[in-house]
Parts: sequence; C-alpha cells; structure tokens
Amino acid sequence: MKTALLIIDLQNDYFKGGSMELMNPEKAGENARLLLDRFRSEGKPVVHIQHIATKPDATFFLPDTRGAEIHSLVSPENGEKIVVKHFPNSFRETELLEFLKSQQITQLVVSGMMTHMCVDATVRAAHDLGFAIRLVGDACATKELEISGTKVKASDVHHAFLAALNHTYCSVFTTELLLNTTL
Repeated sequence: MKTALLIIDLQNDYFKGGSMELMNPEKAGENARLLLDRFRSEGKPVVHIQHIATKPDATFFLPDTRGAEIHSLVSPENGEKIVVKHFPNSFRETELLEFLKSQQITQLVVSGMMTHMCVDATVRAAHDLGFAIRLVGDACATKELEISGTKVKASDVHHAFLAALNHTYCSVFTTELLLNTTL
C-alpha cells in the first residue's frame, strides 16, 4: 500500500492576524510539520492543497495575497505537489485524483484546516474514491460555529466531525500514534 501525505489548506489566513483565524492553528500546524518531516525523511509523496477563493464576495484566501500563501510551517519543497482548489472537496475540479493514481497511491494520511469543511469534504470524497485514510486529528483545526443563535465551541465542532468520520470514512489518529506506526 503506497501512502501519501495530504496537507489541506494550511494557509496564512487561518493563523493569527489572518482573515479567518481558527482555534489553535499553531498546534495543528506544528503537528502537520512533524508528519511532513516524517514523510520527507522516508521519501514518501507529499501533496499540499491550497485553496484560492474565486467567489466575488470571498473574505479570505484571496488570490495573490499573503493570506492565501501556504504557511511557513509546511512550506512546500521542490518536487512536492501543490494542488490548487476552489471548493471544499480537494478532488473537485482539480488534478488531485489523477496525480494520486499516477503515483499508485492507495492510502492517504490527512492533516489540515478546517476540520468541519475542507478536511471533512476531502476525507469523504477520498473514501468514496476507494482510498484508505488515516486522519490525524490533532494536525487539524477549525473554528467556532453558530446555528439558530447557539454558539458551538471550536473544540466541540472539531471532535464531532472527527467522531463522525472515524471508522466509516477513515481511522482517526493522533500525531504521536501515527508517527509510531508503519506508513
């Protein structure tokens, strides 16, 4: 089973001073960096997913802005694939599936932002496309949400989405646990 690391939307706008700050993005980014270091040291494929907004009313990930750039914690190196997307699902209208097939990838290790949106959409799509998925929960981050006037804490959103994905769509790991397994 050939494995690739997907780092979804680890971009500046999600960090302090960005246009869409998340809860604890630094910790998630640091954990994603640990995963990245492992994949690089073992010569395994890495795919950086970068969301660029195309909607006229978008407020973050605007084209040609610092906020849309991939965060320095996980800066791509030469030879690492960068897939630009415009929708939450990283497979929608991108070359991601074709690239993974061309590399004979059958398993994905997933980290990124936001847990409740782009991570969720991508994991569900990857499962439907037949990939085995290890989602690293503490290498992901999200934000507080609101519904019908009720605020839902970011940690509750994060854990609810991880719980919903676990077992059916993927296996949820911690960074520590994943780093202690064979890829």
